[in-house]
Amino acid sequence: MAEEQAIPPAQGGSPTDIPSVPRFAMAPERFPSVGRRSGHYNKCFPVDQCVAEEGIFNDLPVTFTPCSSLTKKIGAEFVGTFMLIFAGTATAIVNEKTGGSITSMGLAATSGLAVMIIILSTGHISGAHLNPSLTLSFAALRHFPWVQVPFYIGAQVVASICASFALKGIFHPDLHGGVTIPSGSHWQSFILEFVISFNLMFVVTAVATDTRAVGELAGIAVGATVTINILIAGATSGGSMNPVRTLGPAIAANNYKGIWLYIIGCPLGALAGAAAYTLVRLKGEEPVQPVRSFRR
Repeated sequence: MAEEQAIPPAQGGSPTDIPSVPRFAMAPERFPSVGRRSGHYNKCFPVDQCVAEEGIFNDLPVTFTPCSSLTKKIGAEFVGTFMLIFAGTATAIVNEKTGGSITSMGLAATSGLAVMIIILSTGHISGAHLNPSLTLSFAALRHFPWVQVPFYIGAQVVASICASFALKGIFHPDLHGGVTIPSGSHWQSFILEFVISFNLMFVVTAVATDTRAVGELAGIAVGATVTINILIAGATSGGSMNPVRTLGPAIAANNYKGIWLYIIGCPLGALAGAAAYTLVRLKGEEPVQPVRSFRR
């Protein structure tokens, strides 16, 4: 990477008399994912592989930070998923325990706010997937490396189980109130989970992969989508949109009623939503935009 730039000789001297001064420069052809015109310096959800070499960041804006290690990404994903499952499940338990004092609007707002907060706090570290459906969809559309998928999904599943058993220790025997189970027919709930997962992934793909979208508002956009989806489907399917939102509480409460529709319906809906946005996305050269980052 090092190049040598010769200093012009002084009067009466020769070029060989002057020592060369090393300088470091970017090699964009070696790192196609790092570019000045792409606007992809600090993307929120997809996580790119980065290689740190001496001097590689010298020519980048000060707002650019190198990708964190895989261990830190998994740790952030675990903490974020734990927070989400704990908040969403605890609110549902408290709502049932207190005779509906939180109301359906409160339940939806809690999950939406939790998603927004976690995206804003960990999105720049792990991408804040929080959901195996999102991780699989990003990998399928080549926005996320397949090699990291098992680690992310493993962290999400373990975090969900840990949060659910923590709630079991706190609220037992009221944990059953936090399990997402279909109240209508299974196929009705399956279709609802497919549709709301489609809605969620369509919005996530837009704000996470398209530089024309306002990236700084991604947390608000995704949180609002989660809120609306739960208001639509909460009374029928529970408004999960997330296989681990259902899996962890189901294991802790030993209640597996209709679990197949969440394990299958949510990923299928997310894949369809990501593919739909990819089809309608504008093509051509993307405009130059300032660096997008969630860091304040």
